[in-house]
Amino acid sequence: MPGYLTTHVLDTARGVPAEGVRIALYRVSGNSHRKIAETVTNADGRTDAPILPAGIFAAGTYELVFFAGDYLRATGQAGAEPLFLDEVPIRFGMADPEAHYHVPLLLSPYGYSTYRGS
Repeated sequence: MPGYLTTHVLDTARGVPAEGVRIALYRVSGNSHRKIAETVTNADGRTDAPILPAGIFAAGTYELVFFAGDYLRATGQAGAEPLFLDEVPIRFGMADPEAHYHVPLLLSPYGYSTYRGS
């Protein structure tokens, strides 16, 4: 089966899935970034479909940009401007063209973490 990429966002400060987070996916090559997808998280904090589906998946370097500031403002967690976290970029590599890669974001107003999920 060809590989694909999924993501989701959890609001660790409130202990809930983060609904309504806009996410952009870029293919990175040297200093070049090319946007290849954009989506928004659903009520479960996930995207309705893989952000990079099997039909267009390719090994390489990618960057997910989570527009966390918009979400934090909408949920009353923003604090003073400028926000400590606004756009959260995560750059990662995918080497196996047959694998499922899952890159989640665990988000709070003053910190975040990620990992390779399943």
